[in-house]
Amino acid sequence: MTDTEYVPPKENWVRDQLAAIDAAGDTRVADVQGRRIVVFTVTGAKSGRPRRVPLMRVEHDGSYAAVASYGGAPKHPAWYHSMRANPQLTLQDGTEHHTLVARQVEGDERAQWWKRCVEAFPPYAEYQEKTDREIPVLVCEPVRRDG
Repeated sequence: MTDTEYVPPKENWVRDQLAAIDAAGDTRVADVQGRRIVVFTVTGAKSGRPRRVPLMRVEHDGSYAAVASYGGAPKHPAWYHSMRANPQLTLQDGTEHHTLVARQVEGDERAQWWKRCVEAFPPYAEYQEKTDREIPVLVCEPVRRDG
């Protein structure tokens, strides 16, 4: 897949982040507030086209959290709707690529993951305080192969 097939991000800083990652072939060249990120590639809910989304790296036992914080905005980010509509995705962590399936977590499982998310990126707690919505947490797990 070539870069021109991806829907380009609207924000310049995200485009710059992805360009640096592409040039290096490694997500470790980019960060947010000194903390590591990963890149999710999701299929757009409306467009059906691939979108790359850099998010904070929250990993536990081979699964990753995608936190739909949108900086504490009153609505969910567009990628959240895409991930819900098309849960199979790819993720780049460093130089490794993984095929994962996303599912939204609730209740005690969400509380456990939320704690990990805030440990990985403390501003998430502030973002939750800024908004009336509960910030969704999606857990992206490796695709299981039967047989």
